[in-house]
Amino acid sequence: MSKILVLGGSRYFGKRLVQLLASEGQHQVTVATRGLTKVEFAGEVHQVVLDRSDETSLREVAQSGPWDIVYDNICYSPNEALAAVHAFEGHVGRYIVTSSASVYDFLDHPLVESDFDPYQYELKMGDRDAFGYAEGKRLVETVFMQKANFPVCAMRIPIVLGPDDYTRRLHFHIEHVKQGLKIGIPNPEAAISFITSGEVASFMKWLGTSSITGPVNGSSDGAVTIGQIIKMIEKASGNEARILSETEEEHMSPFGIPTSWTMDTSRAKAAGYSFHSVQEWLPELIHDIEGT
Repeated sequence: MSKILVLGGSRYFGKRLVQLLASEGQHQVTVATRGLTKVEFAGEVHQVVLDRSDETSLREVAQSGPWDIVYDNICYSPNEALAAVHAFEGHVGRYIVTSSASVYDFLDHPLVESDFDPYQYELKMGDRDAFGYAEGKRLVETVFMQKANFPVCAMRIPIVLGPDDYTRRLHFHIEHVKQGLKIGIPNPEAAISFITSGEVASFMKWLGTSSITGPVNGSSDGAVTIGQIIKMIEKASGNEARILSETEEEHMSPFGIPTSWTMDTSRAKAAGYSFHSVQEWLPELIHDIEGT
């Protein structure tokens, strides 16, 4: 029976991962959260309280192992990453850290892992408030790849969608179209990658038992333009969208990128993982949200 630790498994794809692991009945699953709210899981799941910014707290959780797999969904700064490297040395078999497509710049091709190389990136230390989200994630990867002596995989994912999306980015567009509100979209022809919260959980579970180390992209197959998303919403709602290239900040699209930003998942596919098609699940998700 595998002993698995999930750092940050109280909501969204982290919670889905915990449920997926627990449902198999083949793992001893522990979830470490801040303990601010009680989280109910189906199946046997042990819960511990963790202060992710406190290395002493992290060491206590690490030393309650050893852990076959650690999934880290709540690492946002190089200081947090280095604390984990120190804490889990000798206490983990494999470490999966959640990263982001935000580590990449906008380029004129589907983004591949080598477009950002954490092995060569300049290491800078600091807490969360010292860096923006994208730079924080770059430096998280940099610390793990340059400093860890245990196997680490950095899962790079694009915008995650699902009915349980607490950021409500897709909901924003659906609600604006239904209510006849204007939406600011700089480039409706910009293509973008997505993945569902359920597929993130499945991909993470698979990565835990794979041999991949270093960065790896995870995204639904294909891409969709922001304009196509709006057309899907119009079809589901029966309303016409009011699209402007620029408007007040509160009405600017969370998907309003200036140019295409898509991910290449050839590395994961070559290792044996198959992703779902965005063109298959996105219209259904829009329909489900629109009907709530």
